[in-house]
Amino acid sequence: MPEPAATTRPLAHPGSAEIRLEGVLHALSDPVRLSIVRELAAAAEELACSHFVLPVTKSTTTHHFRVLREAGVVRQTYRGTTKLNDLRRADLESLFPGLLDTVLTAAGAEAARLNVPAAGVRP
Repeated sequence: MPEPAATTRPLAHPGSAEIRLEGVLHALSDPVRLSIVRELAAAAEELACSHFVLPVTKSTTTHHFRVLREAGVVRQTYRGTTKLNDLRRADLESLFPGLLDTVLTAAGAEAARLNVPAAGVRP
């Protein structure tokens, strides 16, 4: 059975030329948003918003995803009623070489130091 096509409900995403370093750094500076990015980086495919178990309300979760999308860190698309999230790794690497990998490595080291479960591991 083929995958359902993305719906026509457009979500605003900055073009590559519009992505700013300060916006990306701001988006990555929040621990909840950083945990989302870590999970997306570890995933082999797009992840639905409902996949994430976050210690915040649904409305706050929506806010965090919007910040990540508007900063150009993630791309969101609808498949039916499901909103899927994908890391814009290629765009970020092209604009800011090594930044995402450095942040992810540092976040992993900090999580290990603080004994926090790895991204993608559910309690």
